[in-house]
Amino acid sequence: MASDSKKTVYDFTVKDVKGQDVELSKYKGKVLLIVNVASQCGFTNSNYPELTTLYQKYKDQGFEILAFPCNQFGGQEPGSNEEIQEFACTRFKAEYPVFGKVNVNGKEADPLYKFLKSSKGGFLGDSIKWNFTKFLVDREGKVVDRYAPTTSPLSIEKDIKKLLNVA
Repeated sequence: MASDSKKTVYDFTVKDVKGQDVELSKYKGKVLLIVNVASQCGFTNSNYPELTTLYQKYKDQGFEILAFPCNQFGGQEPGSNEEIQEFACTRFKAEYPVFGKVNVNGKEADPLYKFLKSSKGGFLGDSIKWNFTKFLVDREGKVVDRYAPTTSPLSIEKDIKKLLNVA
């Protein structure tokens, strides 16, 4: 399947922390927030707790967060996949999936991120500027919005609620 024939997030397969394939089609029908995360970023301590809050609040209503560790910004995610998983789950009680480390920019960018960026270009064109760039995906697997690293997860709650159709 050529990458340009991929029309939704569900057409992609990514790697989990153990290097196993995960087909994103398993999230069909859910509202997704896809985030590139890092353990040692200035945004870590604000973003992770807020992501957890959103997840706890909406996970039973069809909301899922997909976290993709990335070490392309200031080397702020140097750990192994296992260390990253441990950090996110222990320190920040992340119950949502944390996938294997990916590149989000450049020639080696993960195909999912190439798709996300081509769907919603950001301030710097297609490039992801920093850790904790967020992409909101509707129940049909289409990217509906992109948020800067400085945008707090809780500030996009209204957009998530709209897609989930909850008051």
